Amino acid sequence: MDILLIEDDARVADFVMRGLQAEGYGVQWVRTGRAGLAAAETFSRGCVSQQSAGVVILDVLLPELDGLTLCQMLRQRGHHVPVLMLSAMGESHERVDGLRRGADDYLTKPFDFDELLARIEALMRRGRTPATVKPTSIGTITVDRQLPGLRSAGIETILSAREMALMELLVAANGATVSRERILSRVWQADRDPLTNIVDVYVSRLRRKIVRLDPDVAIKAVRGLGYRITGPRPHRAGDLDTSGGGVDAP
Repeated sequence: MDILLIEDDARVADFVMRGLQAEGYGVQWVRTGRAGLAAAETFSRGCVSQQSAGVVILDVLLPELDGLTLCQMLRQRGHHVPVLMLSAMGESHERVDGLRRGADDYLTKPFDFDELLARIEALMRRGRTPATVKPTSIGTITVDRQLPGLRSAGIETILSAREMALMELLVAANGATVSRERILSRVWQADRDPLTNIVDVYVSRLRRKIVRLDPDVAIKAVRGLGYRITGPRPHRAGDLDTSGGGVDAP
């Protein structure tokens, strides 16, 4: 899971979950404060053990245990997972109280989904842990799951969970074609084509993000087969020139 949502309002939870799942995030929903505290502790430990970014979205008004107290208890128990608090009240004293109890950000209901998404992405960048898995590269682009996203020349682009999974799958293939079936299986855990253009949609989104970072890197369609990613191999210290002409061999 990428997101833990602790929210007792089913309509708000449905709106948030649908939007985040469409962006490729895995979301767990808990409806009460006491269950939310237990879930948040488990979620936080999972983020640490897996060295992954994650965000808790926490409503202030919850049954059994309010969100402000929940957040304070989470911090007192040594959990540092980023917390975004939601509230129907926008008074400054409540925001200050939430931040003092350990919240990382605050959003007032009703809110725009794009703003929620941007705040989640910012918290994931802030809350990422030191990498234990060496980032992979293609061209000038580094694929960094701790971001999670792409970096090039000091520019960072956040990817959703499914965009990240698709990018990693293509890069790991080292220029070989990855079939649509394998993409569906690895990225969407689907054993058959759902008769939609979901793969094409995500490839198109990745292309738009990639071209802004390195125009020499491209995702190419192989008719009837799937997709492959192409780009120059990044130079690393110690690489040997085997072409005999002072440039990398093709």
